[in-house]
Amino acid sequence: MNLKNRRERLMNKYLQILIKNVRKHLEAWLNNQERIQQKELYRFLHSIVGTASTIGFHKGGEIAQKLKSQLDENDEKEWLKEDLQEFLFPLISTFYYEEISNINEIVERKEELKDKKLILLIDDDTALLMYLKDELEKNDWLVIAVADPDRAINSYYDLNPDCVIIDIHMKNKSGLDVLIELKENMKQHFIPMIMISVDHTKETRMKSYQLGADDYIHKPLEMDEFMIRINRQIERKLAIEDLILLDDLTKVFNRKYLQRTYDRFVSSMKRNYKVFSIAMVDLDQFKQVNDTYGHIVGDKVLAGFAEIVRIRLRLNDVVIRYGGEEFLILFPETRANEAKIVLDRILAEFSKTPFKSMDDQSEFYCTFSAGIQEVYLDELDLKKNIDLADGALYEAKSEGRNQVRIVPVNNVRLHKKIVHIGIIDDDPIIRTMLQDLISKSKYTDGFSLDIQPFKDGMEFFESDWYLKKNEPYLIILDGMMPRMDGLEVLQKLRELRYHERFTIMMLTSRKSEQDISRALQLGADDYITKPFKLLELETRLGHLIKRMK
Repeated sequence: MNLKNRRERLMNKYLQILIKNVRKHLEAWLNNQERIQQKELYRFLHSIVGTASTIGFHKGGEIAQKLKSQLDENDEKEWLKEDLQEFLFPLISTFYYEEISNINEIVERKEELKDKKLILLIDDDTALLMYLKDELEKNDWLVIAVADPDRAINSYYDLNPDCVIIDIHMKNKSGLDVLIELKENMKQHFIPMIMISVDHTKETRMKSYQLGADDYIHKPLEMDEFMIRINRQIERKLAIEDLILLDDLTKVFNRKYLQRTYDRFVSSMKRNYKVFSIAMVDLDQFKQVNDTYGHIVGDKVLAGFAEIVRIRLRLNDVVIRYGGEEFLILFPETRANEAKIVLDRILAEFSKTPFKSMDDQSEFYCTFSAGIQEVYLDELDLKKNIDLADGALYEAKSEGRNQVRIVPVNNVRLHKKIVHIGIIDDDPIIRTMLQDLISKSKYTDGFSLDIQPFKDGMEFFESDWYLKKNEPYLIILDGMMPRMDGLEVLQKLRELRYHERFTIMMLTSRKSEQDISRALQLGADDYITKPFKLLELETRLGHLIKRMK
């Protein structure tokens, strides 16, 4: 290590010590009701001026100097806590909200950052929404921009983002109200929440932090700083997730425990030649529960299910929350028919367990469907065995739900999940290209694809393809088309009684900002501007397909 690098690391160490000491001093003052002597305040600022400048933290030193210059050391004045807060706000802002980039941490974790991180951006100012989306995606993040706060809340639960950014002041719903609705779930999953606002008053900032915000950034935004602060929040989330193996809501293991458990079961099978079974379990019509009773009640259903499973399983059985309302259960030294007996008992108990609405005025019941794969020595690939169990699960769903199915030995009868995808674009080359991309995508591997191209909106609505099945659809929709353009198609779809069945991605021109704004207002789930990169489009479609139920 050369002298320059050694000196930089030493200065950074001293900076961290200074920040820690200043924060400790400020917290002691602001948490105390006693008055503060001006002499003590003067000496505090004087100390910061000298130390900050010495270690190269010039911004902190300059702010402390400006504040100090307003004080007379010999004045006998005593400061109330409220007055002190207001006076020291520039210093508090610097030492509490100023994020200092630690490049070493980012370098050490760069392998973990290969996959794009998903950011949910919520703001009813569609012009700003589009600008921020474009800027943030330059940092190789995937950004889902939502203009409707209520729709954004549903999108949050569907997407499971890595970070959420919310504007506080929106017409139909305050960003603070959105924060209140999401904070418990975000706390459980360590998802950072960043609030942005033109309002930089202490009251609003303090309220945001009290409600659980992880950061508060004043508009207009400095994009370079904004990027760093977002990245730091995502990095913290990753660091915490590395240490956690239990799902906080359900108290069962999370996906990080899956591979090690599976490997342990495989090793045991190789030693004693006793097969084991893996079951994929999915709560039936869980989206309908969330839509009818709210996500808080939905969380109670998940926790209730997990509790029954934990009680009824044997000591060595392992249950893992695989994602959303999906769970994997691994049964060591257990044949598939034996695992089915256990799951049938759990299903009988769970289906008789009552759940209540938020106001306790109504009661409802839930069921689940499951698929079981027996794992043999001749097929040890984890993904393939999960896919087989998932296929049996889909068969259980297709046959009426509320049942457990076993993967047959020859796998002949298994059905794959069907994904209905409509491509509406007047350009035949685009239609062909998208069909080819989707059919070969890794995100659709394991699905049975029903892809239908349409040259315009009229042809789409004249067909009965989108009316046939009570199943979810993904619609890829060009903005500019003859006879009926994309916005008209979008509006008609969102006016349908069963509009929630459709997940819609708009393809737009960079020059049509007004159309993008209108599309977001009408309820487009995502958009991508032409010309687009196929890899980016595939990634965005993958996230949308993953959220479809």
